[in-house]
Amino acid sequence: MESVGKKRSRPRRAFTPEFKAEIVELCQRGDRTVGQVVRDFDLTETAVRAWVKQAELDAGNRTDGLTSDERAELARLRQENRRLQQDNEILKRATAFFAREIR
Repeated sequence: MESVGKKRSRPRRAFTPEFKAEIVELCQRGDRTVGQVVRDFDLTETAVRAWVKQAELDAGNRTDGLTSDERAELARLRQENRRLQQDNEILKRATAFFAREIR
């Protein structure tokens, strides 16, 4: 029995920053609605709206999220924090090992 009404998932695609910027510009220009741009370029509305929101955040027109620079810094800090936690765990184990050896 076939699944009725079940959509097939579309393969994940990657887009260049230049392409995203062009799509955002088309949406912001006002000639077309987001829905029309989505249909014309076979994109998902969620992705296009996210691109537009990020462009508005980066331009300073919105304040309800992180800019691209802030996102990059946050990712870098999270990675550094993870590494430091691992280093700290290694030092704790080494300290416990050597403390047992001395006794």
